[in-house]
Amino acid sequence: MGVDAPLFIFALLDGAALLFVVVYFIITLSDLECDYINATSCCDKLNKWIFPELLANCAVTFLLLVTGHWLIFLLNSPQTAWVVYKFFTKPSGNIGVFDPTEIHNRNTLKNHMKECMAKLGFHLIFFFIYLYCMIIALIKGEVG
Repeated sequence: MGVDAPLFIFALLDGAALLFVVVYFIITLSDLECDYINATSCCDKLNKWIFPELLANCAVTFLLLVTGHWLIFLLNSPQTAWVVYKFFTKPSGNIGVFDPTEIHNRNTLKNHMKECMAKLGFHLIFFFIYLYCMIIALIKGEVG
């Protein structure tokens, strides 16, 4: 068995974890929108998952680069670049990407929801791409 099968197994598990994180973000932001939780607790819950999301995105993208899967790397790079950009360009006064004082201003909550929906679609598509690549890598490993 080569390096492809373990890579895509890891990518599949990582993609599943990212799917769960994005669904958690959507549920938490929906709770804030419906006033089930306050802005401070919502932002605290979400901000502690930003860095693990960043690491998970960067890990898969780096492994795809190192192993030479250029097409999947190029397709995966914009999402990783967006997460890195959001992490490093938060305004200086904010406590994190999600800030309780700013989340209700200027449709920020709606923008976060749209971003989470886009991430959900991206991770869902890539989950199935990783699943397909994993199956192909496992089949090639058995035959060869």
